Amino acid sequence: MTTENQSGVSTVEAEAPSTEKKTLDITEIQAILPHRYPFLLIDRVIEIERKKRIVAVKNVTANEPHFMGHFPGYPIMPGVLIVEAIAQAGGALLLTEIPDRDQKLMVFTGIERAKFRKPVTPGDQLRVEVDVLAWRSTAVKMQGNVYVGDKLACEATVTCQLVSRPA
Repeated sequence: MTTENQSGVSTVEAEAPSTEKKTLDITEIQAILPHRYPFLLIDRVIEIERKKRIVAVKNVTANEPHFMGHFPGYPIMPGVLIVEAIAQAGGALLLTEIPDRDQKLMVFTGIERAKFRKPVTPGDQLRVEVDVLAWRSTAVKMQGNVYVGDKLACEATVTCQLVSRPA
């Protein structure tokens, strides 16, 4: 930032470094989201831009229980779980803004335009990119794109609402 002193001399001031957290490890994710094994579907957050964008990673392993029946001999991650990973990443973004999040739940209220472009199989790493389309105090609409490497595997628009946890 450039400022002028009383003598009219311009000086350059160093900007304060951002103290905003840009990544989350699994322990930090579990402190935000209520999900647990086998339904916690993001392993790490690698990018956060408050109220705008989040990028998370999910490592897909053969040990996940859904692969036993979906499909024997040709394991494919169910599309609904990929969309759930979008919602969980978006939930992590929203819930970081909520001071009393331990008293709230983020619930799905809609899925639009879900498309599945590539099968996801054990050994893949998902990069879940979620951009906020609309943000209100208790609801959010987000566009999610999920990649395996540089290939788009899934895209969907999801809406979620913040509700109080039952007593």
